[in-house]
Amino acid sequence: MSNTIQNQYTPDYVSPPGETLQEILEERGMSQAELAERTGRPKKTINEIINGKAALTPETALQIERVLGISASFWNNRERQYREALARIEEKERLQEQIRWLKAIPVKAMIKFGWIHQYQDKVEQLRAVLNFFAVASPEQWEGIWCNSHVYFRKSQVFQTEAGAMTAWLRQGEIAAADVPCASYDANKFKEALLQVRLLTNQPPAVFQPELMRLCAEAGVAVVFVPALPKTRVSGATRWLNPNKALIQLSLRHKTDDHLWFAFFHESGHILLHGKRDVFFEGKGFGDGEDLAKEEQANKFAADILIPPMELQRFLASGQQRSKLGIEEFAAKIGITPGIVVGRLQHDGILPPSHCNELKRRFEWRLDESES
Repeated sequence: MSNTIQNQYTPDYVSPPGETLQEILEERGMSQAELAERTGRPKKTINEIINGKAALTPETALQIERVLGISASFWNNRERQYREALARIEEKERLQEQIRWLKAIPVKAMIKFGWIHQYQDKVEQLRAVLNFFAVASPEQWEGIWCNSHVYFRKSQVFQTEAGAMTAWLRQGEIAAADVPCASYDANKFKEALLQVRLLTNQPPAVFQPELMRLCAEAGVAVVFVPALPKTRVSGATRWLNPNKALIQLSLRHKTDDHLWFAFFHESGHILLHGKRDVFFEGKGFGDGEDLAKEEQANKFAADILIPPMELQRFLASGQQRSKLGIEEFAAKIGITPGIVVGRLQHDGILPPSHCNELKRRFEWRLDESES
């Protein structure tokens, strides 16, 4: 999607079909009273239609068709267009009073990523944001995202950055809609994770499409969505329906150890926890009840990436501070060395500044039309 500034013309005045009807009557030298007599409609009704005070009904359209020889579909279309235009004008007046809501939404970042178009007119920009969220007004956005979802309200981070978080989550839903998935199968997903683990040594051009394919075949849509400012989330997991789960990754920390841990962490939530829960992987999310589930997901990710027994043997070898030792160990268990470095740093075995050159860094690449 291009972020080119859009101009959309919406007229502030539209003519009712009665104006066209009056013009035709004048051309034919027919009075309103004669039309009323020929159609069998009350004079008052014909006058109100001409003055836009009454709707031109399909029944009246058929009667006018017989009298004037102009198809009923023409009159029905004019009436529909007129009523729709009136509704848009009324909506514009209502939205004009809600423009300030845009301050709570990261509009500039959404435009930069190509999620929405940029408009010069503030009302049109508001419409674009509402269309993005698939809601009719800021009130519906508030009700759906901030009031009805209890699991979101648990997080202080979500409360303070609701606009950014909801935009990021919504983009994940939009992206996931384009990922065709089989019905969820837990056993297939477990098998897929073992194959995905072998992809950690591959570059993004290889692992990303293959990761998405393997998971989709097991009923899990995996999407990569850039983190918006202040979201502070590495990943999220939720169920779009009983047969389709969603793993959304942000590449927040931009290194392979964080990316792969986030993916397997979210995978743990899918396999271990309920379909009604929504989980965020990042700082500041969750309460006491959720912390236990977070620890379970952490352990799942840590153990599948580096089996505990293999880690114990490696630590006993005394090679954990050696760059060469880390590379050999990673090759032995079939993962990228950056994951091993990240684990050793997390466990306090390696200082945070050591062996970071073994980690691979990833960057988002935007199309030229989106940059």
